[in-house]
Amino acid sequence: MNYPDSRRDFMKKAALATAGASLLPYSSFSEVKRKNKLPAWKGFNLLDFFSHNPDQGRPTKPAYIQWIADWGFDFVRVPISYPSYLNIDRSRPIRPDEVLNFDESRLEKVDALVERAIKHGLHVSLNLHRAPGFCINAGFEEPYNLWKDQEALEAFCAHWEMWAKRYRGISSKKLSFDLVNEPFQRENPNDQHSPGGPVDVVDYHRVAKAALETIKSVKKSRLVIADGNGGGGIAVPELADLDLSQSCRGYHPFPISHYKASWVYKDPESVPPVDWPLQQGENSLDIENIRNYYAPWKALIDQGVGVHCGECGCYNQTPHEVFLAWFGDVLQVLKEMEVGFGIWEFSGAFGVLNSGRKDVVYEDWYGEKLDRKFLELLKAQI
Repeated sequence: MNYPDSRRDFMKKAALATAGASLLPYSSFSEVKRKNKLPAWKGFNLLDFFSHNPDQGRPTKPAYIQWIADWGFDFVRVPISYPSYLNIDRSRPIRPDEVLNFDESRLEKVDALVERAIKHGLHVSLNLHRAPGFCINAGFEEPYNLWKDQEALEAFCAHWEMWAKRYRGISSKKLSFDLVNEPFQRENPNDQHSPGGPVDVVDYHRVAKAALETIKSVKKSRLVIADGNGGGGIAVPELADLDLSQSCRGYHPFPISHYKASWVYKDPESVPPVDWPLQQGENSLDIENIRNYYAPWKALIDQGVGVHCGECGCYNQTPHEVFLAWFGDVLQVLKEMEVGFGIWEFSGAFGVLNSGRKDVVYEDWYGEKLDRKFLELLKAQI
């Protein structure tokens, strides 16, 4: 997910995806042609290394891992900004000659989180949220473009080679690699407000294939996942010839999931109220619209490609009852496809803990504020 200071361009992509979804014929997912190759893992994203500055990380409390496991979840995704584990001068933009300055002490902190999660029976998806040459959250200077520059691709593969070798001894049943978060191509990759759209599939295929071959050269059985194009929401059948599963998103329709989000809307208070089903002009978006939206992902499953929803959830400004009604339908559709999910965060504005909603009576949970209704909605899917 493009967390605060991120997602303005995604609005355009979401609108295009919504329009495209409406053109797809609806067919019930009850007529399953093929089982999903991926397990239907269910859990959360952990944001310990989400910031490029390791001093600004959001450490996962040991109790959080315990609660995730105790509540019956079996999955965590760890989105990482690659500068967070480098030894670099953070007072200026990173240079090409610095992108492989791995800091062992910082890598060991990633190790500790991975080991702790696995110890509690959770599958860990390790994701490069910011990779050499690309991040969906622009606004800083990358020295090159992952989708166009060979030097960036070589650095990208070097990072994945490092992770592959580091975790060679961990079973693929316990650990998978998610190549790069939410591919998107801007005219100016370093300008958050620069126009853009999906990465050219030829470029995406080239980058994904190179990284996949690098990882597989270290451990052939490693499970590798590619995010959907255009910011995560667009299925990529052009990658189906590669030994890759794919990761979708659970933010459709975007006006519900990101209602009044300050990093999306210039004037959040001017955003019209939302309900579920959602009226957009003469159209009413409901669970059938959600099924149509995911039809390309269901087609991938039928083609033999594993699918998981690596990110989903709802910002805390959406009225709680609207959120629960809408997200219940999202979860229902994912369940019909046998697709698991990762809520964007465990504790925070999208989470089950400490979400800061004004219309929720929170339950005190060992000093944390628990959204019990949200938690029970999720547990019902387990």
